[in-house]
Amino acid sequence: MRRHRYAKIVATVGPASNTPEMLKALFLAGVDTFRLNFSHGTHDDHAKVHSAIRALEREVGRPIGILQDLQGPKIRIGTLRDGRLDLEAGERVRFVLDGSEGGKDAIPLRHPEIFAAVVPGQDLLIDDGRVRVRVVGIETDAIEAEVITAGVISNRKGVNLPGTLLDLSPLTPKDRADLAFGLELGVDWVALSFVQKPSDVIEARGLIGERAGIMTKVEKPQALERIDDIIRLSDAVMVARGDLGVEIPHEDVPGRQKELIRACRLAVKPVVVATQMLDSMVNAPAPTRAEASDVATAIYDGADAVMLSAESAAGRYPAEAVAMMDRIIRSVERHKLYHSIIAASEPGEEETPPHAVATATATLAEAIHAAAIVAYTASGTTAARVARKRPAVPILALTPDLATSRRLTLLWGAHSVHTGDVDSYEEMTADACRHAQDEGFAKPHDIIVTAAGIPFHTTGNTNNIRLIQIEPAPGG
Repeated sequence: MRRHRYAKIVATVGPASNTPEMLKALFLAGVDTFRLNFSHGTHDDHAKVHSAIRALEREVGRPIGILQDLQGPKIRIGTLRDGRLDLEAGERVRFVLDGSEGGKDAIPLRHPEIFAAVVPGQDLLIDDGRVRVRVVGIETDAIEAEVITAGVISNRKGVNLPGTLLDLSPLTPKDRADLAFGLELGVDWVALSFVQKPSDVIEARGLIGERAGIMTKVEKPQALERIDDIIRLSDAVMVARGDLGVEIPHEDVPGRQKELIRACRLAVKPVVVATQMLDSMVNAPAPTRAEASDVATAIYDGADAVMLSAESAAGRYPAEAVAMMDRIIRSVERHKLYHSIIAASEPGEEETPPHAVATATATLAEAIHAAAIVAYTASGTTAARVARKRPAVPILALTPDLATSRRLTLLWGAHSVHTGDVDSYEEMTADACRHAQDEGFAKPHDIIVTAAGIPFHTTGNTNNIRLIQIEPAPGG
């Protein structure tokens, strides 16, 4: 089954989409990778979904990616005496480290790392920034603050601290238990929430190793300060615009999105744009024009994938949301300005032989109007290097590694195929021609361009290009 688009679709699974029938409908509508949100649901729930996706994978004969999204250290206030508080601008409130069911003079905030880090003048944002308070005084176990933006707060609402680096691991005890469970299931990607610094990714790598790809969610301004190191240590990046948009000004988010996509493309790491992309479709059968434009902008920016959250997890129209996203992507990629815009935003190249070979492969394939680029790849690196160029030629990524084939479902332009191993140049050539035809990319007399690392069975060594004209079958 071939997708006639370059960018990929990630969809979150939830109550609206967790049955085998709906998972199949979403895949047929265009989903390439399914996201399991471990902020919700039980291990048993996620195990059933994982099993259903793997059964679907066997049924359709195509690799399907599974992304485990860890909850991370969500900071919340405790319970309030009457369940809610109406805060007026200018009034004083007090947050306490110990206590329960407090009022304005004792709002529970059981996070000692906050009390150790904040200083007067810093802001606390409550309920996704709907209420803003400013710290005016600090004691050992209490914080006094002035209400800047009035509003209502209620039990267990989240708290964001823009500009404050907290001494906090991105992996809570719950996350560690969830991670062990996900790795045992065999997820392909693990998304890390609330990463602040490179050492957070290193900590996760120590637990994950190479059993899954690490996708760092960029949602803290502290992460932006060390973003190049964080990208280098990650296998992929998610532009998580929800929390990021709470902690930095709304007007800065679009520019940061473009910067992150460009940086990931330079580093040859897949990048996913997420949060509220078609949010109206949680309750409506069609998005707003602004939402359609938002998805289109991410595609014009060169994102590898775009993601649906509540739209597919809890919305009334999950399949329609996927189909809409698929149509928007295909419409953008057919537009006469698409490839010129993508080319104009291409970052500078790393001057290494493997990158040069991959770039030459893409350039050559475009110049001769090849039917496809066939990338032989053990780790996915060769395919990613070719995809970095964003060529106007489909990429057929052949790999003998099943885990790699599933991770490649997230990569721009790559049609991933799990194939047998090859031991000789002649075998690679025959394999490339066969799969190019079987997967619907080429026909006899078409030309394909192959990229590979020689000798075989090595990783990251892209050093060979070949043009092949597909021969007709005997008697054809």
